Amino acid sequence: MKILITIDYSDTAQYVTEKGYAFAQAMNAQVILLHVTTDAGYYAATAYTPLVGYTGYIDINAKDLYANDAIKRASQAYLNKIKVDLKDDSIQTVVAEGDYADVIIEEAAKNNVEVIVMGSHSRRWLENIIMGSVTEEVLRHSIIPLYIIPTRKRD
Repeated sequence: MKILITIDYSDTAQYVTEKGYAFAQAMNAQVILLHVTTDAGYYAATAYTPLVGYTGYIDINAKDLYANDAIKRASQAYLNKIKVDLKDDSIQTVVAEGDYADVIIEEAAKNNVEVIVMGSHSRRWLENIIMGSVTEEVLRHSIIPLYIIPTRKRD
């Protein structure tokens, strides 16, 4: 059995990773960690930075944020750090570029995974709605079951 755990740079990524990894271990499944990158200019936006919580993993300066190769290297270093933290050399890591939902579905199919693990947070003002837009999109279009981990802050 293979389980795909999707990881972003949010402050809930560690929680999603740990819960997804525990689920995979309970199922005796092989783990694939996936991080999807998008247009490099997005990472340099001042309104939202997906590099929150990422400082210290790799030295990347502001001008490099516009270089797709630098983003991919930083993302791979991030996944490698998670793999080390989980103490499991058998974890496969994948960095892919494109539309988040499309890439998640494509990578899951390409790697013949049985379950996709995702967090349910959202970066939109509709954050208090059921789940994030990417999770909702994957749920609507995937034929592979999802294990959705709620990460919305509780009052």
